[in-house]
Amino acid sequence: MHSDNFLLSGELTDHGHRLVQRVYYEDTDFSGVVYHARYLHFLERGRTDYLRCLGCEQSALLAADEEGLVFVVHRMEIDFKQPARMDDILTITTATEKAGGAKMVLTQEIRRGDTLLIAAKVVIAVINKHGRPRRLPETIAEKFLGHGA
Repeated sequence: MHSDNFLLSGELTDHGHRLVQRVYYEDTDFSGVVYHARYLHFLERGRTDYLRCLGCEQSALLAADEEGLVFVVHRMEIDFKQPARMDDILTITTATEKAGGAKMVLTQEIRRGDTLLIAAKVVIAVINKHGRPRRLPETIAEKFLGHGA
């Protein structure tokens, strides 16, 4: 993987994936605090770059065979612990709790330094390009399980 892409996509760790992002003005409300819906963007970037670092490009999965493979968020639980503010440097971590059958369960956190700001649990449904449930191929499940919580 090209080194610039590696930096942009974060890094795999023994416990999952780690991505560092800065809070920009566009992420905040009038008071300079991150608007609650923007945390979904940070969490999505973490999940997308986790896939990328595992070698699971979403466009390639869709075109891999005639059925295609798509990941969609089925359920998300978020605990808002503390707010982030403009110019904060955030670390988004993503880890696999479960990968198999037609779903995955990922745990995510957003931290500022050692301070936990957001804790999330995300259930991902695995579907085909027609929107029907599809089993997660074992080779892909193994990639996720190799970087679990």
